[in-house]
Amino acid sequence: MKKKIALIFGVTGQDGSYLARFLLMKKYIVHGVRRRSSSFNTLRINDIYADPNEKNVNFFLHYGDVTDSLSVLKIIQKTVPDEIYNLAAQSHVHVSFETPEYTANTDALGTLRILEAIKSLKLINKTKFYQAGTSELYGLSGKKFKFQDEKTLFHPRSPYAVAKLYAHWICINYRESYNMFCSNGILFNHESPLRGETFVTKKIVKSLVEILNNKKKKLYLGNIYSKRDWGHAKDYVIAMWKILQQSMADDYVIATGNNYSIKEFINRTLDYLCIQFYWKGHGLNEKCYIKKNNQCIIQIDQKYFRPAEVSSLRGDYSKAKKYLKWNPTISLDDLIKEMVDYEIKNIN
Repeated sequence: MKKKIALIFGVTGQDGSYLARFLLMKKYIVHGVRRRSSSFNTLRINDIYADPNEKNVNFFLHYGDVTDSLSVLKIIQKTVPDEIYNLAAQSHVHVSFETPEYTANTDALGTLRILEAIKSLKLINKTKFYQAGTSELYGLSGKKFKFQDEKTLFHPRSPYAVAKLYAHWICINYRESYNMFCSNGILFNHESPLRGETFVTKKIVKSLVEILNNKKKKLYLGNIYSKRDWGHAKDYVIAMWKILQQSMADDYVIATGNNYSIKEFINRTLDYLCIQFYWKGHGLNEKCYIKKNNQCIIQIDQKYFRPAEVSSLRGDYSKAKKYLKWNPTISLDDLIKEMVDYEIKNIN
C-alpha cells in the first residue's frame, strides 16, 4: 500500500514536532519546512531526523519560508503531498503589536501563498489543506459569550488575531471558489514541555523551577486574571489529522471546554512544586510570596499587558466530538506535571 505524503510548514515548532511524530507513527512520509537560520532551530525534531542517504527514511527537511512564494511553490511541486498542514506563523500575540507587518506577511499572506501554489500546480483534487486557526479570533467575543464555537462572532484584538482572521477566511474562500479541500482548525491554547519560552505557561513553569533551584530571583507577569482554555499539544495534533481525514472540508473548534486564569495556573504549578505561597496586594501591586521566608517570587509589570486585552476564552468542541470523534485526554494538572518534570530534568 502506497504511503501517504504529508508536508508540514512550521515543523520545527511545538505543534509541528508533535504532528511529525504522530504522522510517522501513522506510516506517513513526512516532509517538513524550516526557515534558514544562523542558529540551530531543529531541537524539537532532532530525535526523529535521519540522514536522507540512509535506508528507510520517512522524514525529510526542506529550507523554505511562507513569506517567499517561490520557495513555497518549489517545495509543494517537489513533494506533491496528499496533505499540507500550515502551522507556520509569528504566533506570539504581544510580539505582533511590535511587528504587525511581519505578522501579517507570515500569518495572513503565508496562507494565501500556499493556497495559490496548490491551485497553480493543479493539485486541487489531490492535496488536502489544513490551516491552523486560533481562539484569539474571538477576542472580545469571550466577554459576550460563555463558550465560543464555530458560529460565534469573531472580534480579534491583536495584529496576530487579525492576520489569522484573514487566513481563516481566505481558506473558506478558496474552498467555496475552487472546490479545494481547505479546513480550518480553530485551536484554543495548547501547551506542552516543547512550548516556546516566551509563552506564558512555559515562562511560568520554567521560571518557578529556576527560582526553586536558586537560578532566578523573580518572575514578572502582566494580566494574571485573563482566562484561557488550556489543552495539550499532543491531543490537538491528533485533531488536526482527523480534520483532514474527513470526506468534506469544514471548520472545527478544538478545545477542552474548561478555562482557568493565569493566576490559577500559577497556583497549581506552585502546588505541584510543593511550594507554600501567598498573594498580597491588588492590581499592579499584587505579588506572590514564599511562605517560609516571605521571598517575593512573582510581581506584576505593566509592560507585559497587551494594548488590547482578551479577558476570557472557552471553547465548545461539540462539533469535533460528534464528527471527528475527538476528545481531549490530558488534564490541566497532568499537563502542568509534565511541563514541570521536564524543566526539573533539564535544570538537573
